[in-house]
Amino acid sequence: MSTQDDGPAIAAANRDVIPLREATKAWFHISLQTFGGPAGQIAVMQRTLVDEKRWIGQQRFLFALSYCTLLPGPEAQQLATYVGWLLNGTKGALIAGVLFILPGVVALLALSGIYVAFGDTTLVESLFLGLAPAVIAIVVQAVTRVAKKGLTHPALVGLAVSAFVALTIFSVPFPAVVAVAALIGWLLGRTIPDLARPRAAAQTDGPPPLISDDALHAERPSGRRAALVLAVGLALWAAPVVAAALLFGHSSIYVDQGLFFSGAAVVTFGGAYAVLAYVAQQAVNVYGWLAPGEMVRGLALAETTPGPLIMVVQFVAFVGAYRAPGGLDPWLAATIAALLVTWVTFVPCFLFILLGAPYVERLRGNRALSTALTGITAAVVGVIANLAVYFALHTLFADTNRVTAGPLDFEYPVLESIQWASLAITALGCALVFWRGWSVLRTLGACAATGIVVGLLRAAL
Repeated sequence: MSTQDDGPAIAAANRDVIPLREATKAWFHISLQTFGGPAGQIAVMQRTLVDEKRWIGQQRFLFALSYCTLLPGPEAQQLATYVGWLLNGTKGALIAGVLFILPGVVALLALSGIYVAFGDTTLVESLFLGLAPAVIAIVVQAVTRVAKKGLTHPALVGLAVSAFVALTIFSVPFPAVVAVAALIGWLLGRTIPDLARPRAAAQTDGPPPLISDDALHAERPSGRRAALVLAVGLALWAAPVVAAALLFGHSSIYVDQGLFFSGAAVVTFGGAYAVLAYVAQQAVNVYGWLAPGEMVRGLALAETTPGPLIMVVQFVAFVGAYRAPGGLDPWLAATIAALLVTWVTFVPCFLFILLGAPYVERLRGNRALSTALTGITAAVVGVIANLAVYFALHTLFADTNRVTAGPLDFEYPVLESIQWASLAITALGCALVFWRGWSVLRTLGACAATGIVVGLLRAAL
C-alpha cells in the first residue's frame, strides 16, 4: 500500500474551504442538472467545480472519482458527497449528497403516483410503448461504453463473457459474480503488470484550485472517529426497518423491501444498470412486487428525472406497496415504502464516504484495489449485457418460455409473439443513439413521441 503523509493540508476539521452557504448554492445548482446518468452528472461537477469555480484540482477530482467508483452505490452521488466533505467537512458532505438526490426523489415519487393512477390509460400505455424500447437502446449504449473503458485486455474480455453466461444461462446470483470478478481481477493483476492502467488527468487552464492535486484533508483517520461514524451510520440505516417491523410486523412488505434493498445497496458495483438485473429478478420472480415489463417502465421514468438512476428502486417499492398495502391506504403505503427504500439505499453511500474518506486521503495508487476494481468493471459489462437481454425479452416479445435443464435455467422468446412496433422503436432508438449521437433525454423524447403516435393510431383503428 502506498501512502502520502506529507503535502499541504486542506480544510481543518472545524473550518470550511469556502463558505458553507456558497457551497450549498452551488450544490443546489448542480442538483438541477443531473440528468443523463453518471457520465452526465460527473461532467456537470467537472465543469462547475474544476473548470469554472476552481474549487478542486483535476487530478484530485479524478482520485476522488476513482475511490467512489470502487464503492458499491451510485458513484456520482458519492463523488458529490466526497467533494462536499473536502470543502466543508461532514456538514458539507451531507448537504452535497442530499441535494444531489432530492430533486430525483420528488420527481420520481410524483411520476410513480401518476403511473399507478393512470398507467392503464391509452395515452400512458402509448407513452411507455415508446419509452420501453428506448431504454433497450440506452442500456446497449451503456454496454459499449463500459466495454471500451474496461475491456483493455483479452483476459478481461473473457471475464465479461463469463459473467454474462453465468447470469444469463446458469442464473448465478449477482453478488457472487461481483465477488468472484474482484478475486479474478486481483489474481490477474499479479501476473499482468499493466492490467489496471491509471487514468490520465486532463489539463485545465486558470488560477490554482483551492484544493490542489497534492493536498491532504486535515482530518486524519482515527479508530475513535471511525467507530462513531460506523455506529451512527448503522443505527440510522437500520432505524426505519426496525420501526416498520414494530409498527407493521416482521412479515410486512415494508420490512421485506427494507431488508432486500439494504442488501442490494452493498452490492451495487458498476452503477444502476449493473444491479438492475438482480433487482428485477428478485422483485418480479421472488417477491412479485412488479410484472416483468414494469421494471423497464420504471427505468424509463428514472431516466427522465435528475439524480442517480438507482432511484428506480423507489418506483419498485411504490408500485409493490400500492398493490399490497397491508391494511393501510394504498397511497400512504406506497409513499412510506418509497421513502423507506430511498433511505436504506442512500444512507450507506454517506456511510462509505464519511467512514473511508480520511483513510483514502492517505492512499495513492493502491495496486490491489485497482486490479480488483478492474475485474469488477469487466464483469459489469456482462452484467449490463444480461440486463439488456432481460429488457429485450420482456419488451419485444409478448411471451417467453422458461427452460430448466440441469444447471441451465434461462428464457427464450416465443418468436410468434414478437411486438413489431416495439422492435421498430428499438431500432429507432439505436439509430438515434449510435448513428446520430443523440443524448439520453432527446432519444427518450423522440421514442416517446413515436410511441404515442403509434398507440393512438392503434386505438383509433
